[in-house]
Amino acid sequence: MGRGAAGDAQLSAPGWRIVRDDLTHPQVIALIELHLRSAFENSPPGAVFALDLSGLRDPAVSLWTAWEGANLLGMGALKRLDDSHGEIKSMRTAPAQLRRGVAGFMLDHLLTQARGQGYRRISLETGSTDAFAPARALYERTGFTETGPFADYTDTGFSRYYTMELN
Repeated sequence: MGRGAAGDAQLSAPGWRIVRDDLTHPQVIALIELHLRSAFENSPPGAVFALDLSGLRDPAVSLWTAWEGANLLGMGALKRLDDSHGEIKSMRTAPAQLRRGVAGFMLDHLLTQARGQGYRRISLETGSTDAFAPARALYERTGFTETGPFADYTDTGFSRYYTMELN
C-alpha cells in the first residue's frame, strides 16, 4: 500500500489495522476531500476548521488511517498544540463503512497516541447541528466534556468545543 512506517500498525478488529499515513493514497485523498466538502456544506461561512491536505501535512499534525485489506475504513489526526495539549482533527469514517465501529476504533487509537506523546489534555472542535450529532455523541460517550474555545479558536456561535484530561 505504500503508507505508514513499520511498527505503526495496531490490530483491534479482525483484519483491521491502523497506519500512520503519508497522505498519498487516492482513497485517503478522496476521503479528505469528502470531509472538507461535507464540512463546508454543513457549516456557516467562517466556521470550518477542517484541515486540507496542506494542513494535514503540517509537522505538528499526524494522520492515521484505518484499513481492512485494501479498503479504507476511516481516518483521524492528532495536532500538537503544546507539550501537554493535543487536538483531534479530521476524524472521518468512509461512507461505506459507517456503523461498524470505525470512529470508536480510530478515537481509541488517537487517545493512545496522545497519551504516548505525553499529552495531559486532548481537545477538539466540532459543529452544533444535526449533521455533527453522531460525532458529539461519540465524544461524549468516550468521556469528553464541553468546554469553551481553546488554542486559536474564537466562539463562532456554531462550534462546540470538547476536552478530556488524560492520565
